[in-house]
Amino acid sequence: MVDPDCIFCKIAGGEIDAEMVHEEEDIVAFKDINGQAPTHVLVIPRSHVPNLEAMADLPDSVAKRLLEVSSEVAGKLGVDQSGYAVRINNGPDAGQEVFHLHLHVLGGRKLGMP
Repeated sequence: MVDPDCIFCKIAGGEIDAEMVHEEEDIVAFKDINGQAPTHVLVIPRSHVPNLEAMADLPDSVAKRLLEVSSEVAGKLGVDQSGYAVRINNGPDAGQEVFHLHLHVLGGRKLGMP
């Protein structure tokens, strides 16, 4: 499923340019244009899933693959040895701004918890 009004669906579908780091059939990863760390990549399913509660709509293999791709991206970008964070903001009070499930892969500096 794709939401024609969703910016992340448009990026996954190639309608909007992004600096892609990883692409495969069900998942893409691209650099965040408003990065909060030297390495800040968003990993998303190509299917529109608005939040964690709707994640059950994804096949289990895709849900698992989101985490695997996050780890692969960290390795590809060289932050896997020093450490990186994988974060999901779920809902407006948690800072979710785009309502398409996405994992933030952050690294390249010391990270703390808010």
